Amino acid sequence: MPDTLAQVLALPGLGWLIAAAFLAGTVRGFSGFGTAMVYLPVAAQVISPLWAIVTLVVMDVFGPLPIVRRAARDANRGDLARLLVATLCLLPLGLATLAAVSPDIYRYALSTVSLTLVACLALGLRYQGALRPPMVYAIGCAAGFLGGLVGVPGPPVILFYMASTLPVQVVRANVLLYLFLFDFLLLMVIGLRGELSLSPIVLGLILAVPNVLGNLLGARLFDPARAGLYRAVAYAIVAASALAGLPPWD
Repeated sequence: MPDTLAQVLALPGLGWLIAAAFLAGTVRGFSGFGTAMVYLPVAAQVISPLWAIVTLVVMDVFGPLPIVRRAARDANRGDLARLLVATLCLLPLGLATLAAVSPDIYRYALSTVSLTLVACLALGLRYQGALRPPMVYAIGCAAGFLGGLVGVPGPPVILFYMASTLPVQVVRANVLLYLFLFDFLLLMVIGLRGELSLSPIVLGLILAVPNVLGNLLGARLFDPARAGLYRAVAYAIVAASALAGLPPWD
């Protein structure tokens, strides 16, 4: 363990990972989403795709803890359960696909997914129909595959809930809790595949500290009356992080 900690602390680019973890936590705290889409494009330039995903999962378990209880009071639990069951069905397939692609392809795909989400949200390209259970299951399946492939399950779920007529606090709570619980599912499946190692877990624990601080700051900033402003800021930060992962910045 001491040797592992020393290796992790000597990791080139650790400062960038810490900054990304804090910024990602702040965005998550006031918008309910954004941790993966802010952190992963930066992390993928410093560490391997699997390490990036494992560190995200470990730090993300701790980051939202201070605000999970409040979110649980506001959530629509029926839809949340449907999303998680469907996610578990296709998550292993996404992870198997990840193992077959190169780090560069992973990074470019991740940035493309994040930018596509931001563009859809900014242009108002969202589902406008009724939110029925079959659609919830379908969205959960898409999120599970995407979460395994690039570590970002959020886009289908975010587009789904941002289009709903639910109150902003319910939307924020369901997205936040889904992403929080997804981390446990992802860690479980990676463990069952025999791909867990100590170093990324230790790194994730280190990054949990700035991530928790960011979540606390973001939650303190959150005001339902200014939901439009928070969304705009979140979109801008996600887009900037995604652009940093594209080829021109290699």
